[in-house]
Amino acid sequence: MNTQQNQQRQFIDLSGALTDFNAFALHGTGQVEHYYKTLNDIVGRDTVEQLLCVFQTVYECACDEQMFLTGIRQQIMGDVKLGPVARNIIKLWYTGTWYQLPRTWREAYGKSEQDKTFFVSSASYTEGLLWQAIDANPSGAKGPGYGSWSEPPRIHFDNSWQFVKQQSVQSK
Repeated sequence: MNTQQNQQRQFIDLSGALTDFNAFALHGTGQVEHYYKTLNDIVGRDTVEQLLCVFQTVYECACDEQMFLTGIRQQIMGDVKLGPVARNIIKLWYTGTWYQLPRTWREAYGKSEQDKTFFVSSASYTEGLLWQAIDANPSGAKGPGYGSWSEPPRIHFDNSWQFVKQQSVQSK
């Protein structure tokens, strides 16, 4: 497995931990490559590598799920540089939209011409995880069928990401 494939797999693991959707659900959106490329293009490979390295370290050092979640909260979400990027990854997966990073982040870590709010691909809106999370269909797309509006949503969330203690994220 080459470095880019390994990093993309780590990106899927990170995305799963941040969104609580498993790799199967993330791949099912058809957006993995688009989102990974967007992230690299906007924040840069060095920042992506740093984020994935911190994630891998947190994952490997955690003895249980609670320790893992605390590590994510402290080492990634609470980090001045990595936190805004991680929050953007969450928003990206749920809405299909890359939101421009905060002005303070751009001033501190560099501006990218591509860092503006936009839909990543023509399918990213309709494939947003938000629709699965609320058991609804995106407006104007993926019609649910005649009369489906008459029934309440039936949320059966069985595609959650699961923490599994292992020696190395790379050895999956």
